[in-house]
Amino acid sequence: MFPIRDHNPSNRTPYVVYALIAANLIAFLLELPYLGSDRAADAFFRDWAMIPAAVTQGGEVHGIFTSMFLHAGFMHLAGNMLFLWIFGDNMEDQLGHLGFLIFYIAAGVAAALAHIAADPGSVIPTVGASGAIGGVMGGYLLLFPRARVDILIIFVVFFRVFTIPAFVMLGLWFAMQIFSGVATPTTGGGVAYWAHAGGFIAGIVFALPTWLKRGAKRYWRQTEGHPPHPETRYSPSNIPIVRRRRK
Repeated sequence: MFPIRDHNPSNRTPYVVYALIAANLIAFLLELPYLGSDRAADAFFRDWAMIPAAVTQGGEVHGIFTSMFLHAGFMHLAGNMLFLWIFGDNMEDQLGHLGFLIFYIAAGVAAALAHIAADPGSVIPTVGASGAIGGVMGGYLLLFPRARVDILIIFVVFFRVFTIPAFVMLGLWFAMQIFSGVATPTTGGGVAYWAHAGGFIAGIVFALPTWLKRGAKRYWRQTEGHPPHPETRYSPSNIPIVRRRRK
């Protein structure tokens, strides 16, 4: 189950979202020459990933920032950029370009600190934009809890698109991070669940000033949790069809 789009249009061009996606793509291209060799990859990630023990024992904090632009593989990158594309434009619309950039970086730092707190002596390199994007999702949940999101369900040969409220999809995602973080060792079996959860909570906290400025609960009552503008309407279909533009 993963989201493919929301019904929440933005009123301004999300230049920061575009820039972040481009930065992540460029960083991945720079990684590629190192990923073909275990030794080269280990050395690369030792220098640029976030290693909890290097932060707590060696004061190497640069990895907290550089790691959020690195990924362990193409599917890791593609999944994160999909989530950023779906939820990031609306947060940038609400926070402004500079405000969203600060929000994104702050959520990524908070996610890294949550991961470090879960296992401060870990020597396992951590990479990925998931913590920062978790923050984007947390902020989206606070501002647009009932925005409609299309999710694609894939089960063996079963493919189906369902439309559900954002609070259902994002709530389930957050619950899965908490459950997985508790159910697995602090290493998370290769997944930084506590970074995801920490970023999500940070995103809610960092979005609070905007929510309060909009009127807090009064804002929810006025919009009933939906976006404060007409939603995008798609023609009903099980699998979205992308048509070519005629020249």
